[in-house]
Amino acid sequence: MRATVFHPRLATLFREHLGQDVFRLEPDTIGIAGHEVADRILAARRATETERPTFKPLHGRSIARSEASSVTRTIGSDVREALKRERPRPEDVDLSGLWPLTGHMFLRDMILGNDPYRLRVLMSRNLELTTKLTWSVISAGAALPLSKRGGRRGAPLTSLAGLVADATTYQDRRYALGMYRRAAAPVCFTVSTLVSNALWLGSPIDPETPNQHLLYESLRMLPPSWNLLRNASPEYPAIDDRIGAGDDVLLLPLLSHRDPELWDAPHEFRPERWETLDPDNTPGYLPFGHSSERCWGRHMVMPLAELLLDLIRGSGLEVDPAQTTGKVPLAGLLGVADVRLVKGRRAAAAA
Repeated sequence: MRATVFHPRLATLFREHLGQDVFRLEPDTIGIAGHEVADRILAARRATETERPTFKPLHGRSIARSEASSVTRTIGSDVREALKRERPRPEDVDLSGLWPLTGHMFLRDMILGNDPYRLRVLMSRNLELTTKLTWSVISAGAALPLSKRGGRRGAPLTSLAGLVADATTYQDRRYALGMYRRAAAPVCFTVSTLVSNALWLGSPIDPETPNQHLLYESLRMLPPSWNLLRNASPEYPAIDDRIGAGDDVLLLPLLSHRDPELWDAPHEFRPERWETLDPDNTPGYLPFGHSSERCWGRHMVMPLAELLLDLIRGSGLEVDPAQTTGKVPLAGLLGVADVRLVKGRRAAAAA
């Protein structure tokens, strides 16, 4: 029996606010978990540039919605190209070890493996430690121009790397390298975390369970984007008088995804529930945002996550039976830390 242990602040949200719709979190912040209020809040206006997690202003430079959309399409084209290539066979890939790190490194090499080292190093999870470290690496990488024929072993650059090669000045290269990390790292971080969560919650996996059902249920119980911030806005007090004119609003899919009024057995991992549910039209289910403004990267996330699950299930890997506790830290991307994948008993016996 495995136990999922949440950071104390997350555990407090469950303990004090599960089943509530609107509540005060801080003197200037209102929490929203009720799906009807959340729908109205998210439909009231589009997210501003400071509220979009991936495309907030970069080193003081504003990122227009049109540019953010264009960069997302660029990394999307690189993902599609990677998926078109011959897929690795389960027997040729070793995905055992600690997750989500193992999955992150696999995806980095799969999508961006032919880009030069100074670009690929931007995918390191160590850069999450401090903003100063990230910008030190970016500044060093921007010192020299990047050739458009600068791929490893003579391979072409990814389209995303092409944006760096197109930059002609040092400042433009710094910006392009920052966008490289902003666009590519969240894809690999999110997919590897989602798959890691699905494995933790579902392993050993029933062979009859489709990958999509595993992923949708994992997104319900451990939504990587577990909160959505909206800054104080005049539209919100008119929606609910418990919201003050100066209150920021924190929407919490973490809670709405386990609301007992919306879900049968909300704390149980039941992928079979998605045999009859539509993930795009299920009240209170917001793994990729609201219908008024879906996450631009969702069409990359699901195919990559399904590919990883195919490889893992084909390899006979499962969560180490000796690992009985998984910790969920307080982080922007919600996930179980350090899940150990090992050969399952049947796979080990066959080998």
